[in-house]
Amino acid sequence: MFLRIFGFIVSGVISLFIYFEVSNTSFSSNESNKDKLLLDLVSYVLDKLHYDPQIINDDFSAKVYDNFIDAIDSQKRFLLKSDLKLFSEYKYLIDDQINSSDITFFNLVYETLNKRIDEVENFYQEVLEVPFNFNTNEEINLDYDVLSFAENVNELKTLWRKRLKLSVLDGFASKKETNEKENEEGTKELKSDQEIELESRESIIENLEDFFQFNSELERFDWFSIYLNSIVTQFDPHTSYLAPEAKEVFDQNISGKFQGIGARLLKRNQQVEISEVIIGGPVWRDNLLNVGDIILAVAQSKDEEPTEISLMKLSDATELIKGEKGTNVYLTIKRVEGGIEEVEITRDIVELEETYAKSSIIKDDFNTFGLINLPRFYVDFDDYGERNAASDIKKEILSLKEKEINGLILDLRNNGGGSLKTVVDITGFFIEKGPVVQVKSIGGRKDILKDNDPSILWDGPLVILVNEFSASASEILAAALQDYNRAIILGGKQTYGKGTVQNIVDLNNVISGNTFGDLGSLKITTDKFYRVNGGSTQLEGVKSDLIFPNRYSYVDIGEKDLNNPLNWDKIDPARYDNSSKIFNFSQAITNSKNRISQNEYFSLIDKHALWIKSQQEDKTISLEYSSYKEDIENSKSQNDKLKLIDDFSSPFIFEWNETAVNIDSTYNDDIKEKRDRWIKSLQKDIYVDEAMNLLKDLSSIEGNEILSQINKID
Repeated sequence: MFLRIFGFIVSGVISLFIYFEVSNTSFSSNESNKDKLLLDLVSYVLDKLHYDPQIINDDFSAKVYDNFIDAIDSQKRFLLKSDLKLFSEYKYLIDDQINSSDITFFNLVYETLNKRIDEVENFYQEVLEVPFNFNTNEEINLDYDVLSFAENVNELKTLWRKRLKLSVLDGFASKKETNEKENEEGTKELKSDQEIELESRESIIENLEDFFQFNSELERFDWFSIYLNSIVTQFDPHTSYLAPEAKEVFDQNISGKFQGIGARLLKRNQQVEISEVIIGGPVWRDNLLNVGDIILAVAQSKDEEPTEISLMKLSDATELIKGEKGTNVYLTIKRVEGGIEEVEITRDIVELEETYAKSSIIKDDFNTFGLINLPRFYVDFDDYGERNAASDIKKEILSLKEKEINGLILDLRNNGGGSLKTVVDITGFFIEKGPVVQVKSIGGRKDILKDNDPSILWDGPLVILVNEFSASASEILAAALQDYNRAIILGGKQTYGKGTVQNIVDLNNVISGNTFGDLGSLKITTDKFYRVNGGSTQLEGVKSDLIFPNRYSYVDIGEKDLNNPLNWDKIDPARYDNSSKIFNFSQAITNSKNRISQNEYFSLIDKHALWIKSQQEDKTISLEYSSYKEDIENSKSQNDKLKLIDDFSSPFIFEWNETAVNIDSTYNDDIKEKRDRWIKSLQKDIYVDEAMNLLKDLSSIEGNEILSQINKID
């Protein structure tokens, strides 16, 4: 509701101004003028609505310049030093061009880049025509931050030769090892090194053909979107321009559903191929298509002449195939086995099962616990009454309570956030009532979002699992329940550290009389959120009460490692009561720390994390086979050590929890397989196992305290 109201107010305010500007500017319907209009619109909205608007000056210009060049050629694969010398004339002029809706710099870069891509496409096959010699002492440096751009095309060709040699060497080493194993097993003849090298080169040629085919399908607007984002991300890393296609993807991710046939597509060898059939969708339900089938043509009715799609961009082909629920689409399909036929599909709403909450019952000889996994705080912004994260979590909790659980784990690992309202509602399931999060907006205005429902859905022991990728809404929930002393937070040293709120501004609603088609949207940071204790999660994230070693322990991950993050600060705390339900956390945490310090598997994980850190720092790779193989063997040896953790199996018994949320009339072996796979992964999850041990301690401590109080009364 907030987003819709906000969007309405924004468009009402801005349209008057922009309409005046457009009315006094000679815009004709062509690409260049659409770009200028977008630049004008975006910069205006940023200035008026961003939480921390930037001064567009020479310093800002230089940052945009560096960001754009890095975005289009970070690996220095295409551009030359002479190109950069030419571009650099504009390094401190981009601010002036933004203010005057001038796209001269973009045009120059766009034209030059396409020229260089064409040059590389013309010579990469020549490089791959010659067999590589893997017996020469040669190496390649992949530290792109310190590498220079090539002086000329010949030097660029040399750089490409080394990178292609590395790609072929990687394939060669893998294919050679596989062939030797198959030969030992008696299933295949031993191939010569020359044969394997040729196969590896041919594979790389095929991959590059797909790469350049994809590049050829990119339109000017695709590159201009990159330029716009090089500008807007200078405000903060989460402000971004969403082209129409990107906005659709965003909506799908946040809602967990879309309308269509229920299949994911990819472009391979200039053909549109089915890469995945989504469980529950029309294609899966009626067993109409299979992975590997190729879509040759699309029609919207039986009488319509089908449109051949092989030469289309994948996005354009997808646009023809998708459509509203209840409508039909007719696909000409080439089956994996070679047959060609027409398939009629009735489009429907496709729910992405992996987005939604799911739960497990966990048992030992004396206890029953529950675990709820929430991959995202999903919501349909057009209708909150539709399926959302809060309503699903509520159903899962009620279902688990019916099984008489003694404690609950809420798994927010890798949950990147989502709807703010669902966070407030979910927090309310665990506290009596009170503030959940504070939101500070443009101009310093502060709002406190509260749970006003005095009922508590779950008042028992609660553990929240997080990691370095738990962000935004996940951090709000973890922080609130930590501040209320309601849960123990388990995970890495801290969560991601994203303490900002974004809103979507539909640029089509910002301007009157638009003749340029869909202008896309701007995802813009409008607010910062703060814990009820007044601290921000920005940069610092949520500190875990109990720290687990993990593979990212020594790697730079999080908001603080991005460019242009907003700063950390704090505000006055909200008035809240954190004494209504207090468990004796300290003893349980002490017990857990002792178990972790003595656990061989956690020790192994920590050592592996240190090795990962060392590997990141070494970016020089040998192109000589024996040395390369030695490095690979060393890596395998390290990974094999980590595989010892595969020996771990929790003594707890894990079962799928059937609820009204996840029971489906189309339940079959495909769904069962996915669910069984998840249950098996929990059985092997050492972090979940320790969370269970922690819950056992909490339950035991709580029981002893209750018994002690009863004895005192007696």
